[in-house]
Amino acid sequence: MTPTLPASLRVLERGWLSANNILCFDGEQATLIDSGYVSHAGQTVELVRHALDGRQLKRLINTHSHSDHIGGNAALQVAFGCEIIVPAGLHAVIADWDENALLLSPLGQQSARFQHDSLLGAGSELEMGGLNWQSLAVPGHDMEALAYYNPENRLLISGDALWENGFGVIFPELLGEADGLAHTRATLEMLGRLAIDTVIPGHGRVFGEVDLALERAFRRVDSFQQNIEKLAWHAIKVIVSFAMLEKQRLPQDDFSTFMLGLPFAVDVNSRYLNLDENKLVERVERELLLVNALRREDGWLVAG
Repeated sequence: MTPTLPASLRVLERGWLSANNILCFDGEQATLIDSGYVSHAGQTVELVRHALDGRQLKRLINTHSHSDHIGGNAALQVAFGCEIIVPAGLHAVIADWDENALLLSPLGQQSARFQHDSLLGAGSELEMGGLNWQSLAVPGHDMEALAYYNPENRLLISGDALWENGFGVIFPELLGEADGLAHTRATLEMLGRLAIDTVIPGHGRVFGEVDLALERAFRRVDSFQQNIEKLAWHAIKVIVSFAMLEKQRLPQDDFSTFMLGLPFAVDVNSRYLNLDENKLVERVERELLLVNALRREDGWLVAG
């Protein structure tokens, strides 16, 4: 059963490619957390406009800077004139629009450039939806990510730090930028010490079985720490699936060129798997077909 949220909160649950959007209402004003992927920006604007029902979108706050969370920022700012607030550690990469640091170029993803108005640091307190929230550092999936915690209602807006069945790909580990696995474990341990009854995740439904979700997340970290190649393989499949969802379909004969044009997939294979390129492409295609992330249609590969 989906938990009941305070009346001042509304979750717009999105499918891939977009992250969930969370609206927090304060009288005639509202704050939005995360804005989805750029190719869904028009849809996001209309969903938010409908949910606002005449109220003003005052602020847009991001949990982190991945494309599926910031892609609608520019369109929402144009549509509603809202202030954009990002985690403090992201100031330089967003101000300079560093497409490598934002993982746009490596993952073959897109986002519309925007200018943020202010920064939010870990340990800050803010009011959203008539509730008091604490911003929490949740490094791992993204080293600068923040989650938002309301102790009174034992409620967590987790971004990609905790889902019902895991968490976001641990990019810093695979890119050699930080010990992402250790940080992910520390983040989960920190969340496990909090009194949390309900989680609003970055993807998927709102859930209440938090202890079970944490159990599953710790098992996944254990598995990746015991076998880093498993993390590498998982990440490559996720990124190829995401890229295909954006592309929607392409001739089957073009899949190899398409996949090997994703720098992240090539680099992670080189670092951790060292598979022949043909074998890499064949294995990814086969496994994505098996889980219906891809399907074949008359010589085309179509995203599931």
